[in-house]
Amino acid sequence: MRNIVVTGGAGFIGSNLTEALLKRGDKITVLDNFATGKIENLLPLLEKYPEQLNLIVGDIRNLDDCRKATEGIEYVFHEAALGSVPRSIKDPITSNEVNVSGFLNMLVASRDAGVKRFIYAASSSTYGDSKSLPKVEEVIGKPLSPYAITKYVNELYADVFARTYGIECIGLRYFNVFGRKQDPNGAYAAVIPLFMRKLMNHESPVINGDGEYSRDFTYIDNVIQMNLLAMDTANPEAINTVYNTAYGERTTLNQLVGYLKEFVSEFDPEIAKVEILHGPNRVGDIPHSLANIDKAKSLLGYNPEFSMKAGLKEAVNWYWENL
Repeated sequence: MRNIVVTGGAGFIGSNLTEALLKRGDKITVLDNFATGKIENLLPLLEKYPEQLNLIVGDIRNLDDCRKATEGIEYVFHEAALGSVPRSIKDPITSNEVNVSGFLNMLVASRDAGVKRFIYAASSSTYGDSKSLPKVEEVIGKPLSPYAITKYVNELYADVFARTYGIECIGLRYFNVFGRKQDPNGAYAAVIPLFMRKLMNHESPVINGDGEYSRDFTYIDNVIQMNLLAMDTANPEAINTVYNTAYGERTTLNQLVGYLKEFVSEFDPEIAKVEILHGPNRVGDIPHSLANIDKAKSLLGYNPEFSMKAGLKEAVNWYWENL
């Protein structure tokens, strides 16, 4: 049984990661202020694993909360952040406070608590205006949004703390993660649950632009695999670096909606008739995103189990049962 902190453990990725760690027998402390996370994501786990799961309602912007959470901890999974490019454009100050100051608080608290390894959610947005495809970890461009800046600053801080204080740091650059528990509600909902809810309500999804922008959509179970590999690795070459966390396949938004309609129509044939609308491109969006995952395969033994379509099928089934 290892002592582990998951910040943002009530969120989409954090709660799925927490569940996977609990199933392995680890003892987990979740730190979350429920700004975007949901207590509903944790209640079944608190009931099933009362001796293994501890919840601290706190904020990573408060250093004392971070110190409380990291006391006696060996591993930190830092998932807490304010996501969304549009949200960061609308309110860059809050995004910076949470994603940069909060990140630094967790690093300092982890350093002072003697944490062995700090694994954190980085982002594919760090590639910015780089036009090279597929994206390779060592080649990035200029950030295109305040959110992208915050996630790049995280990588810089982690690198400095690794070299200066000896704390092992591994960053995982997530590429458009989707799957069970991803919230379809709110102004900054991710595209897949948002479109799923629209289709289930027989409403027309609105694609930003002509629909030919493409993404490396990554199913949640592939992301969980990467996090566990990052924690378990004993390869010295695998630490103090960043990894693309993706499937390594590109899907356009038009293709995505086509797959969604196909899968959801199996439950309700009328959905096949729903019209798809198009709106303007979003400010700060990267046109195309595709990951090279060779580094993760080589150094961590990463072998993503779910293709985009296989993951999407699982996600659609979950949403149909739970929305």
